[in-house]
Amino acid sequence: MSHHLLSDSRLESFLLEVDRDLAQKARDERCPHCGEALHSGHYPRKPRGGPDGLPAELRLRFSFSCSADDCRRRVTPPSVRFLGRKVYVMAVVVLVTAMRQGPTPRGLRLLQRHLGVDRRTIARWQRFFGEIFRASSFWKAARRRLSSAVDEERLPRSLLDRFRSHARAFGDALLELLRFLSPITVRGALSAEGA
Repeated sequence: MSHHLLSDSRLESFLLEVDRDLAQKARDERCPHCGEALHSGHYPRKPRGGPDGLPAELRLRFSFSCSADDCRRRVTPPSVRFLGRKVYVMAVVVLVTAMRQGPTPRGLRLLQRHLGVDRRTIARWQRFFGEIFRASSFWKAARRRLSSAVDEERLPRSLLDRFRSHARAFGDALLELLRFLSPITVRGALSAEGA
């Protein structure tokens, strides 16, 4: 089921619209350093794991630069498509890592084969969620806002399960989880608490 969802270009188009909204919000807020207007500074990505032959627009990472000559700082808004500098799209990282923790080894093998994800890459994603994400100030603040406890030993699976319990369909749960995680897609969001 998950690999069909990831192969559906409609999902990518929908996630693009969510990213557009996040980008517009960041642009409307202006430069956080000096308050000046922001100019487009989008850049192309070569994401793996999505449908083949994505149009150029679906591979753009939205970003802006300050219009003030003495500032020119870059502002990159959160994303539901790209997980920081990771090569694979965020939905793939989350789903494959969650399935690695789940009761369906067959489903994981199907996803690995379909997406061409190496087991060492999956091991890095598991370390990411098990160590870097869990130690981040984002997670320490976010887990306190959740209405029910999440098993930290099973991240991101336990988060996906939590969102699935409140959603009508699996795709809705995935979207809500990606929105929840979108703040970690910008530089500095994963700093360890107290760092």
